[in-house]
Amino acid sequence: QLQLVESGGGLVQAGGSLRLSCAASGRSFSSYAMGWFRQAPGKEREFVAIVSWSGGSTNYADSVKGRFTISRDNAKNTVYLQMNSLKPEDTANYYCAANANGFRLETRPSRYDYWGQGTQVTVSS
Repeated sequence: QLQLVESGGGLVQAGGSLRLSCAASGRSFSSYAMGWFRQAPGKEREFVAIVSWSGGSTNYADSVKGRFTISRDNAKNTVYLQMNSLKPEDTANYYCAANANGFRLETRPSRYDYWGQGTQVTVSS
């Protein structure tokens, strides 16, 4: 079992920055690939970013490439999402998720084993 708790969301103006954190408790956090997803009202949950178990490999949705950075600190059981140059279309509830296949950079939500409760990000124009 792995429990995930997101934090760091909030209200920010367009062009601003936020850093989301996802703290994990439970066994073997460092063996999981960790992803960030988001879901806006009336829309499906979509992939944002993923980092492999070691932090050595990452992948991003095209919509956030060059603006968002995912990272992890296995000593602290935490994964981060640094979000810069935020746009109103980034407004959504952001979720972190854990995939037991730590090597695979999976983008499909159905492939993830554990989810956090989400943190709201609102970007005003």
